[in-house]
Amino acid sequence: MRISPALLQRTAKMIDKYALYVPKEGVFPKNFKVASIASGVKKNDALDLGVIVNTNKSRLSSAAAVFTTNKFKAAPVLTSKQVLDATRGKGINAIVVNSGCANSVTGDIGNADAQEMVSLVNSHMGGTPNSTLVMSTGVIGQRLQLDKITNGINKVFNDNKFGDDFQSWLNIAKSICTTDTFPKIVTSKFSLPDGKQYTLTGMAKGAGMICPNMATLLGYIVTDLPIESKTLQKMLTYATNRSFNCISVDGDMSTNDTICMIANGAIETEEITEASSAYAQVQEQVTGFAQQLAQLVVRDGEGSTKFVTVNVRNSLTFKDAKIIAESISNSMLVKTALYGQDANWGRILCAIGYAKLGNVKSLDETKINVSFVATDNSEPHELKLVVNGVPQLDIDEARASELLALNDLEVLVDLGTGTETAQFWTCDLTHEYVTINGDYRS
Repeated sequence: MRISPALLQRTAKMIDKYALYVPKEGVFPKNFKVASIASGVKKNDALDLGVIVNTNKSRLSSAAAVFTTNKFKAAPVLTSKQVLDATRGKGINAIVVNSGCANSVTGDIGNADAQEMVSLVNSHMGGTPNSTLVMSTGVIGQRLQLDKITNGINKVFNDNKFGDDFQSWLNIAKSICTTDTFPKIVTSKFSLPDGKQYTLTGMAKGAGMICPNMATLLGYIVTDLPIESKTLQKMLTYATNRSFNCISVDGDMSTNDTICMIANGAIETEEITEASSAYAQVQEQVTGFAQQLAQLVVRDGEGSTKFVTVNVRNSLTFKDAKIIAESISNSMLVKTALYGQDANWGRILCAIGYAKLGNVKSLDETKINVSFVATDNSEPHELKLVVNGVPQLDIDEARASELLALNDLEVLVDLGTGTETAQFWTCDLTHEYVTINGDYRS
């Protein structure tokens, strides 16, 4: 069999990214276990079903989630929202996830299938209703092969396939992949003033249809720190607005986007609330952690060769800074220029100018500065393209080519009108992106 050069090139990129971004070990929160299985929904016996369970019985868990704002919300999104509304985020002890089928735009049958997945996990967990969240990812508009999914769930529980070791966590990260070239998993430990150590573990999937506004990506984070449910929701929303809502691969928002978090309180300590002295520190930990996870999604952008940080600073408001950063990140012309290593700063300025149709109060055309910033510690560190609204006529094109040849790029925009800052993370747009998405279903 003849293997095409394009396939060989894509395989090489997959190997490179896997080696760069997939850890070989990790730390995991107390009293969480995970399992994954090849249910048969995907071809070639690939993992396509995963379950996370909280085994801590000494304390009521807290859960929170942020969902896609797409009008066509998938059945698992609607089902999980119902579970959270019914419980107010308390007592949720499991997440079940499948890949290979999004169960989206499938009507009442799809809703019933999502609820069946939840009910089946609930029955294996002791029969408590509304204690499981559900996620699905894959092709939109196709019905779940529910017999394979339910057989998989039963097998996972009946054969006790759960574990808490690194390989078990890595496998569940693999089980949610679709066009991803590597599983995305991040783990970390942190300490609070009480002297105790707590753990965060997170997984995500996504490589295309990425321009969330929670908002095709899925992610879940678990911790053994006790956090009150309303506080957890506020923290996750804040973190998402500065992480998963600040990434773009192609400007498309999925019907299934979901980020959820469970805090099981397995480490005995005082529950974190908004009034807690450690609240700000925990929020900072969760936000930084979510940013790490979100950036992995961009690094795996379909067909991408560049990881791009768009840094907007000195804005009147965070909202304005984010709007401008997002506009640059979503510009097809900016993304293709970066792929071609073309220092076409006019496209950046154009994207800034039409951000939210120009209705950005922080923008003063006479104060704006735009630069490329070196990410490899080389000098000069900053290459100025526009200074106080005036284009630089003597731009060092050789230096620009050096910076744009790097795998990691930074675009710096200084609005000069305030003190607020926002960051967005994006990637370039390549021929390979078209190849992948031109035959996604085949």
